[in-house]
Amino acid sequence: MALRPCSRREFIRKLRALGFAGPFAGGNHQFMSKKDRLSVRVPNPHQGDISVDLIKRILQISGIKQQDWENS
Repeated sequence: MALRPCSRREFIRKLRALGFAGPFAGGNHQFMSKKDRLSVRVPNPHQGDISVDLIKRILQISGIKQQDWENS
């Protein structure tokens, strides 16, 4: 299954399903964190859906496998 754009709400829901807590306030962007001190910035809500390219970059940086993302 190929990645598809998602809303900010869906993005947060998927990260929570993968064990992240938040979102928490921080700087210019909110972030979500995981027990192992991994944190992921949450894109701003006013920019529409989160693009596939941005999702891919976030998954790569955070070490989340695409299959895990799709199954969450």
